[in-house]
Amino acid sequence: MPLEKVRFIIPPREVEYRTARAGGPGGQHVNKTETKVEARWNLRASGALDDSARAKLLRVLAKRLDAEGALRAVARRSRSQSANKVEALVRLQAAVDAALVPRKKRRATKPGAGARERRIKKKKQRGEIKRMRRPMRDD
Repeated sequence: MPLEKVRFIIPPREVEYRTARAGGPGGQHVNKTETKVEARWNLRASGALDDSARAKLLRVLAKRLDAEGALRAVARRSRSQSANKVEALVRLQAAVDAALVPRKKRRATKPGAGARERRIKKKKQRGEIKRMRRPMRDD
């Protein structure tokens, strides 16, 4: 992960890890080892966040948080628990980094003269098509 994209580093001591059996292909190995890793970081209880960053993360990540205000990421791709632990932490960090990116302000714009002209031309063509469909009148 490039350093210039990291806006806030999640303190490793605040991340909880849970392990479980991952399942899937792998023979007996998957039946006896807990390689799936779930990383949880509680935003509400974190001492590393200031109030403005906490408010922004709670707002932006609201759909991904559980009832306690914890963000979670699950990794089960590797057969190694340590590799999955790293991957889960990277996913947590990526979610936080994406949430903290300042959004560009939208600048109101107006359509240009050429666009307005093309729009009117298309409307007139469409109207002409519809006019040609009408039955002819005898005056």
